[in-house]
Amino acid sequence: MENIIIAVDGPAGAGKSTIAKIIAKRLNINYIDTGAMYRAVTLKCLQNNVDVKDENAVIEMAKKTSIDFRDNNIYLDSKIVNDEIRTLEVSKNVSDVAKIKEVRYLMVDLQREIGKNNAVILDGRDIGSYVFPNADYKFFLVATPEERGKRRYIELKEKGYDGTLEDIINDIIRRDEIDSNREFAPLVKAEGAIEIDTTGKDIDQVVDLVLQKIK
Repeated sequence: MENIIIAVDGPAGAGKSTIAKIIAKRLNINYIDTGAMYRAVTLKCLQNNVDVKDENAVIEMAKKTSIDFRDNNIYLDSKIVNDEIRTLEVSKNVSDVAKIKEVRYLMVDLQREIGKNNAVILDGRDIGSYVFPNADYKFFLVATPEERGKRRYIELKEKGYDGTLEDIINDIIRRDEIDSNREFAPLVKAEGAIEIDTTGKDIDQVVDLVLQKIK
């Protein structure tokens, strides 16, 4: 496929990563999980006891961090961290890291570099609005906080999480607030983006809706 760029945005738990991965396989293009990049920086901060509210310390950590995607794996400083970045601890802290302007500059440069010479699908909060405003296709996935919380709860339960569904829903609402109100490149529906409400829809239904628009 020619070098097309597909942007998939939306709030936490709307199904962006799951859908984007499947689309990437169906179209045989590269998948870039931009949210995972911020999660990787967050993980490194937590591992090194860096306070995520200390912006200068987080920026310095991000500058010394290597992030790469190969074969559907994310590498943090040459180590695969697919599972480590999905813990509730990382989820609770990632929005504080992602709202730091200088960290976003670093990650966006990397995303644009990857998208320059490849056909890609990227998901995140600001792909269609800021990272690739001229993307060939833009989608904005939404779902109710309750639906998104249930999905995340099931996902975490399988990994041994013993907290409550209420905790997860509250965390999602809190992250929506931070992501939508951050000063730089906030979560917004990009101009020209096709909105898909995934509430009550299964994965195949959403994938079909996206592919219909691309084809």
